[in-house]
Amino acid sequence: MTAHEPFSVWAPFAQDVRLRLGAEEVGMRGLAGGWWIADRVAEPGMRYGYELFDGENWSHTLPDPRSTSQPDGVHGLSEVTDPAFGWQAAWTGRPLAGQVIYELHVGTFTPEGTFDGVVEKLGYLKDLGVTAIELMPVQPFGGARNWGYDGVTWHAVHSAYGGPEGLKRLVDAAHAAGIGVILDVVYNHFGPDGNYNGMFGPYTAGGSTGWGEVVNISGPQSDEVRSFILDAVRLWLADYRIDGLRLDAVHSLDDTGAYSILEQIQEVADDVTARTGVPRTIIAESDLNDPRLITERAGGGYGLAGQWVDDIHHALHTIVSGERHAYYEDFGSLDALAKTLRGGFFFDGTYSSYRGRHHGRPIDVDTIPAHRLVTYTTTHDQTGNRASGDRPSMNLSPAQQVLKAAVIFCSPYTPMLFMGEEYGAQTPFAFFCSHTDDNLNRLTSEGRKREFARSGWDHSAVPDPAEPATFEASQLDWDFTPEQLEIHAAYTELLRLRRELGLSRADLSQLIVETGDGWLALGWEDVILVANLSESDVVAPYGGELIYSFTAPEVGPNETRLGAWDFALLRR
Repeated sequence: MTAHEPFSVWAPFAQDVRLRLGAEEVGMRGLAGGWWIADRVAEPGMRYGYELFDGENWSHTLPDPRSTSQPDGVHGLSEVTDPAFGWQAAWTGRPLAGQVIYELHVGTFTPEGTFDGVVEKLGYLKDLGVTAIELMPVQPFGGARNWGYDGVTWHAVHSAYGGPEGLKRLVDAAHAAGIGVILDVVYNHFGPDGNYNGMFGPYTAGGSTGWGEVVNISGPQSDEVRSFILDAVRLWLADYRIDGLRLDAVHSLDDTGAYSILEQIQEVADDVTARTGVPRTIIAESDLNDPRLITERAGGGYGLAGQWVDDIHHALHTIVSGERHAYYEDFGSLDALAKTLRGGFFFDGTYSSYRGRHHGRPIDVDTIPAHRLVTYTTTHDQTGNRASGDRPSMNLSPAQQVLKAAVIFCSPYTPMLFMGEEYGAQTPFAFFCSHTDDNLNRLTSEGRKREFARSGWDHSAVPDPAEPATFEASQLDWDFTPEQLEIHAAYTELLRLRRELGLSRADLSQLIVETGDGWLALGWEDVILVANLSESDVVAPYGGELIYSFTAPEVGPNETRLGAWDFALLRR
C-alpha cells in the first residue's frame, strides 16, 4: 500500500472486512467485484492489516496481499510506504544487446547481506566488465534466510535486505555507476510460509507446480489475479526504476487464455519504456524450448527481450565435468554443444531420453537476434540444485573453468555470470531456508532429499536447508588466493575482449561453429576461438594471430596445437 490513497483490498471470499490501524478498528464497505474500501487515507509509516469475516468468525489480523512493506516479516502488520524518493542518477538505460549480466543473491553476496552491501561492490563489478546485476527474488518470505523463491507478498521488499528504501538506493547507485538492475520475480506459485492470500480470494486454482499451488491466471475471477501480477510488474519497472525482470519458470504458469500473461507483462514494460524513454527488459526462464517467447508479436510471439537457455549450459557442462545423470543424460558430445551454439536449442523437436518424448522447436536464426538468448557456465539453479550445492569451480581446474567462460563469452549470446564464478569461489551455494514453522522446515528437508534420490544423488550429502550453517557456508569469501586472482584476471580480460572485438554480433547465420577430434571452433571470419574440450592434446586446423589464451598454445599460420582444456582466441 502506497501513501495518499484510501485503504482498499480485494477480498471476494469475505462477507465483511475491517481495517486494523493499531488498536483502532475501521469498518469497510463493499464495492463491485469483491473490493472493499475504507474512509481512511493511508499515510506514510502507518501499520495496518485486514480482518475478514466468513459468516461465523473474524480472522486474526492479516497482512495486505498488496503490501509494499513488511517490516516485521510476512506474519506481521503491513506498512504504508511513500512512493517519493530522491533519485540522483541520470540514467538512459541499456537494451539487452551488449549486456553482461551478473546474477547474485543479496543475502550471501556480501558479509552484510544487504542492498547497501551490494552497493559497496558496484565498482568491483564494473571493473570486471558487468553491465547489469540480476538480483535473485527480494520479495518477503518466511524467516530471515531464503533463496527468495518462497515469496508471498509480491509488491513488497524483504526488510532484512533493506526494505523498499534499500532497494531504491541500490538501483540509484547502480545507475550512477553505469550498471543496470534486473529483478528475478516469481509468479508461478506462492511460498508456503505466510501466504494468507487464499483467505482473501482465489489467488490459486488448485493443482501443484511442484513448489506450490498453481496461480489462478486463467480460471474464474482470474482478472484480478492478473492485475495483481501486472501491477507488481509496473511497480518494479516504474516506481523502483528496475531495468528488467527475469520471470521464473514460466512453463509452470497455467496460462490458457487467448492473451498470454507474458504478452501482457511485455506490454507493461513497453508502456513504461515509452513513458520514460528508458528501455525495460523482460527475460523468461522456460523449460519449453519454445521460440514464441522471444519472437516478435507481429510474428505471432510474445515479444520478450530474452530467455535463459539451459541447453548450452548442459552441453558445455557435461563435456567438461563428465556428468551425465538426470537431465544431463542427452548431452555429453561435441556435436550436442555445436548444435546448441549454432541455434540455442538442442531439443528443437527432437527426442529427449530424459523426458521420454520429443521436445521443443527450432529457433529461426534468420529473424531472432542472438542477444535474446542468455547463456552461462552456471546459475543459482545449476549450482544450488545439486545435492551439496557444490560449484563447478569446486570440481574443475582453473583451466577448465576459464575454458568454459571463454566459450560462453566468445559466443554471440548474452552472457550471465553467477556470483563468485569469476574468481573460482570455493564456497558452496546450497539451498537454504528458515521457515517460521518447524514442520515446514522438516518437510522441505525431506522433500529435497527425495528429489535428489530420484536423480541418483546420495541423500546423506544434502545439507539441512534450515540449519544456519547451510546459509553461512554459502556466503562468498572475498579473500582471494593467488589462483583465484589468476581466474579473476582471465574473466576480466575475456569480457574486455568480448566488448572490444565486438563478439556479441546479432546475425547467427554468419556464426562459425565447427568441431573435430576433441576441438571446437567458434566465432566469425575475422576472429575465432579454438578450444580443446578433452584431456588429450589436439591440433585444430585454424591459425592466425594469438589474441589471448589462459595457457601457452602453439599457434601457427594454419593450425593451433592445444593442450588439455586449452583454448586460443585468434585474429584471422
